[in-house]
Amino acid sequence: MISREDAIDILKEAGCTEEVIAHCIAVSDLALEIADYLRTQDKEVDLELVEIGGLLHDLGRAKSHGIDHAVIGEMLAKEYDLEPSIREVIKRHIGAGITREEALQFGLPDDDYMPVTLEQKIVAHADNLVKGTKRISLETRIRKMEKKGMDIINIQRVKTLAEEIGVF
Repeated sequence: MISREDAIDILKEAGCTEEVIAHCIAVSDLALEIADYLRTQDKEVDLELVEIGGLLHDLGRAKSHGIDHAVIGEMLAKEYDLEPSIREVIKRHIGAGITREEALQFGLPDDDYMPVTLEQKIVAHADNLVKGTKRISLETRIRKMEKKGMDIINIQRVKTLAEEIGVF
């Protein structure tokens, strides 16, 4: 697993803005807090994967700020020869996941983008609770989704993920 410093260097080298990097650091920090808490609840969590996955989850924002940034981020991570586990965190972090059917509707490659592992779910949940570098409540995230006109399925998915993680 690469170091925190190496992950930040990759974000810079790829072309992420200082704002995106600051957001990634904030998400990683919250994800680590969530993971630490879950470990006190006897959950097995790979802290390194949570930290580095959180730092690199928005790597694709170096090239796009659209929904495709997860796919682009995964491709960039592959170019940097990062572990498959990190690439999967990047690919599966959008909202609370995107099904294969939804991906096709969005014009993404035919794949499943739903978080599966606990580490993937922690990073996705932490990302939902950070706007820029500021932590926000789940209620605030839901209101923002409603204002954007997001459908009830995606809103419910975010709520369900929060319930599954059970913290913050």
